[in-house]
Amino acid sequence: MKIVENRFRFFAASIVIILAGMVFMVINGGSGKGIFNFDVEFTGGTAMSIHVGEDFSNDAISKIITDITGQKSPQVQRVVGTNSVSVKMQSIDGQMRTALSQGILEQYPNASIDSIQDVSATVSKEMQLTAVKAVLIACVCMLIYISIRFQDVRAGGSAIIALIHDVLVVIACYAVFRIPVNNAFIAVLLTILGYSINSTIVIFDRIRENGPKFRKNQTAEKINKSISQTLGRSVNTTLTTLFTIGAIYILGVQSIKDFSLPMMVGIIAGAYSSIFISGSVWYMLLPKNEKQ
Repeated sequence: MKIVENRFRFFAASIVIILAGMVFMVINGGSGKGIFNFDVEFTGGTAMSIHVGEDFSNDAISKIITDITGQKSPQVQRVVGTNSVSVKMQSIDGQMRTALSQGILEQYPNASIDSIQDVSATVSKEMQLTAVKAVLIACVCMLIYISIRFQDVRAGGSAIIALIHDVLVVIACYAVFRIPVNNAFIAVLLTILGYSINSTIVIFDRIRENGPKFRKNQTAEKINKSISQTLGRSVNTTLTTLFTIGAIYILGVQSIKDFSLPMMVGIIAGAYSSIFISGSVWYMLLPKNEKQ
């Protein structure tokens, strides 16, 4: 496998995906939809808790909300094991709340509105800041750990570049598929970072182990050989994880699907960056006398 020699092709494929996400952000932002489909947890809004009192479907509740408020994508989630539902939407005033409550009661006479409350914009801004801090802290800690473990800050730097690649691909997924950005967004990013760095460290360990078997100017061959030797492990681990999350996506409720879809994208991106990006970036950061 000539991964290092073909590195620019692999870089180009990643850049195309990331740019596609940016194009969707621009298009969605220009059309008034917003660059992302932010949940009320991030933007502030109105949350309702409704005891329907009989069997119902999320789609039926969503249609009532859309017809009355005009909002196209309210977030409706059944409380598991009950006939209650949790609804989140953009902020509505008192008059609209009354109209919405009446509309639900007309459709479901046994229903009762347990609560209607606003989600503070201050809280949402704190959540956005927390998401950024969490990702930055994770990356810095990984940079320090890998640099110490491999006694080479370039190894840590190349691993972090691969992680940034994974984050950007997942963000592109959120933009393209309009997945709600909520608390799960933070969990997805941190999980993907941990998963991806694990595969990268396995490859870097093999590169270090193969060091004595190659001359100093055979770095490209050493990296290619190391990736080939760990390829089976990387692919098998990725596939088994995808099978599990794929089953969750197929069988889960909408909120689970909103979590599992970007997870699957991130896992594939993490495997791709570990195999095709991280080693090549490490090679590019080496001094000329260690290259072919």
